[in-house]
Formats: sequence, structure tokens, C-alpha cells
Amino acid sequence: MNRDWAGLNLRFTTILLAGSLALAGCSTTSEVSTHGTDDIQTNSANLANLGVDSHGNFIGAAWPAIPVSDSASLDGDKSRRYLELAQENFYNDNFGYSELYFRKAVELRPDSVAAWAGLAASYDQLGRFDLADRAYDQLKKVISPDMRARVDNNLGYSYLLRGDYKKAESLFNKAQKLDPSLVEVDGNLQLLAEVRRS
Repeated sequence: MNRDWAGLNLRFTTILLAGSLALAGCSTTSEVSTHGTDDIQTNSANLANLGVDSHGNFIGAAWPAIPVSDSASLDGDKSRRYLELAQENFYNDNFGYSELYFRKAVELRPDSVAAWAGLAASYDQLGRFDLADRAYDQLKKVISPDMRARVDNNLGYSYLLRGDYKKAESLFNKAQKLDPSLVEVDGNLQLLAEVRRS
């Protein structure tokens, strides 16, 4: 299984920090923040930067085309199709459906980093932090050590959404120490500072 870390930038709309997605780095622009894990980008952002291959493994390039609709065939590799449907629904802010399809993908491929990262991010968006914590715990079991900084960054973003700024800062700092080149961490620390000022 290829687990090269491509970034899983999950974009969330910042609804007073109740929105902006994906188990890995967060960077901030005016209204959009990224919640990285694998380069999943959501909301008005472009989801094409997921950085996983057709089997949900991380690669250094863009992921396959977004599926046309939920009614498309599930013939063939169902875990891959569920992952595509989940990503499409996340992109369209349909977090209930993205959770459903990410969950189905991890049921079929419990070693899928992209599916666990997306599931955790979907739970974050739904405000189901108890379930997000479980998904993050599973994600930590399937990642390679070089992915730990991204996971800590995404988990930090999850705590930012919960309003636990001290825990968020601790996780961002841990991620930054593990990988100083991870720019999403800088964005999240900046976002955290802005939230604390407001």
C-alpha cells in the first residue's frame, strides 16, 4: 500500500470555526481554512487536489475525476467508488452523505488513510467530535510515521472547531515540531490567533 503523504488539505468554511475540513493541515484565507489530511478540499474550493490514487492511497498528483452523481454504478472496486462519492459529497457540503460514504469505504478498506481522514473531517463538520475522535484514532493506526505531523495538525483543527484552543495550539505546535515545512500548521496557528483576538 502506498502511503506517500500528499497533504489532504480539507477546506472548511469558517463558521466561527465550526467549518473548514480534513485530517491534516489548515491554512487560512479570508473565509476558507484548510483542514489537511490528504489534500481534500471542500466548500467553494477545488477538491481535485486530494492527492490519492484510485485506491485511496496517497500520491503526489491530483486525484481521479469527481464522480458525476450518487446514482452512478457501484460496480467494480466499491471502496474506491464510495471514496469518490464521499469526496464529492464533502465538496458539496453534504457532510451527512460524505460521512455515510467514507464510513462505507473504511468498512471495505480499513487501511485507507484517505477514507479515515475524510470520515474524521466529516464528523468534525457534523459536530460529532466523539465520532471524529474515534476516526482519528483509527487513522493514527494506518498512517506511516511521516504522516503524523499532518494528523496532529488536522486533529488540532478539530479542537479549534470545538473551541478548545489550548489543546488545538498544543497539537499545532507538536505538528510544527515534527514537520517545520508543513505550511498548513502556520495557517492554523494564525487562524487560532485571530479567533482568540475576536
